[in-house]
Amino acid sequence: MKQTINMYDFERAFINMERNNHFSHEGLKALFDYIEQYEDDIGEDFELDVIGLCCDYAEYDNLKEFQNDYSKEYESIEDIENETVVIPIDNDSFIIQQF
Repeated sequence: MKQTINMYDFERAFINMERNNHFSHEGLKALFDYIEQYEDDIGEDFELDVIGLCCDYAEYDNLKEFQNDYSKEYESIEDIENETVVIPIDNDSFIIQQF
């Protein structure tokens, strides 16, 4: 049995699992849009797994914050995109699929 959810339901799922601090509101919106586009691209529905998403994806306010976790060898967003999925949020912040 599957249930279609909207952005509100997506955000509520994170709150209900006490993971509402893992992503910003804007980050959740970007992740939700990315997942919806991914579903359209592959033609399959995505099963919502809040804990899995929190383990698989991380949000960064800027490149410097990312470099603190990974390495300064990543000098640009494009360098990161060569390694993993990057989901832009705004001019500075982004979400990555952790690697």
